[in-house]
Amino acid sequence: MKITRRTPTPHPFLKWVGGKGQLLQTLHAHFDEAGATGRYHEPFIGGGAFFFSLYRKGLLGRKQAMLSDNNARLVEAYQCIQENVDGVIRHLKKHKTKHEHDYYYATRAEVPTTAIARTARLIYLNKTCFNGLYRENSKGGFNVPMGRYKNPRICDEENLYEVSTALQRHKIQHQHFAVVRETAAPGDFVYFDPPYWPVSDTASFTAYHQDGFGENGQRLLANVVEDLTAKGVYVLLSNSMTPLIQDLYKAYTIEDVQATRMVNSNAKKRGKISEALVNNFAQV
Repeated sequence: MKITRRTPTPHPFLKWVGGKGQLLQTLHAHFDEAGATGRYHEPFIGGGAFFFSLYRKGLLGRKQAMLSDNNARLVEAYQCIQENVDGVIRHLKKHKTKHEHDYYYATRAEVPTTAIARTARLIYLNKTCFNGLYRENSKGGFNVPMGRYKNPRICDEENLYEVSTALQRHKIQHQHFAVVRETAAPGDFVYFDPPYWPVSDTASFTAYHQDGFGENGQRLLANVVEDLTAKGVYVLLSNSMTPLIQDLYKAYTIEDVQATRMVNSNAKKRGKISEALVNNFAQV
């Protein structure tokens, strides 16, 4: 039976490195500032914190949002929850009853043959792996060790139903971020949250997908922003506050925002860091 509430409260069903939960107030302020009247696009959907927040506040209107990512496994998970959340929940309940050390590593080593089972496996591993860190090796295999959680929330049934409801009328696609140049129309709003450019040689985290995301990807993204600006599309972009990013987006408004990041291998270097929040509103 589907759980319903008067006020919808869907939130990300995956823990995601660089998630935007703590910056939602700032992101909302920029969304309001843009005053976009068209559709919402998010080409690096990740955990979807901003999308779900916009949905909770009823700010997406009646237009179809365009959600996408180049990570096929992630997109498949969104699509399965959208189309068959009951099947995902059934599989997650099985994972929950069997979870222990050997079961985790056996599940990590074997990729199921059905989309529903793969989605449940992804959520299970994400909820029980070390630090909730999604990482793939060069062959596309999930390679994160098990975390030390006493009671991980493997099957959040209520939220999964809410997420499914939130996704119902929106379009979810597996595609490269540059496709938004063709799909976005004047007056639309695009939020880019790509893998961040590393702030140091040891701080890099671009392996959420087996293909990574290097300097060429960052430069192509900047070109896409330029094309969207010329087209009359509102763009908001998050990235690291580094010389490369500041140079790539020097023609736009760059705001320094503080965010807490906890994935550095050196515990002393975890905490508040500067991030760049770029917008092109003055040029549109």
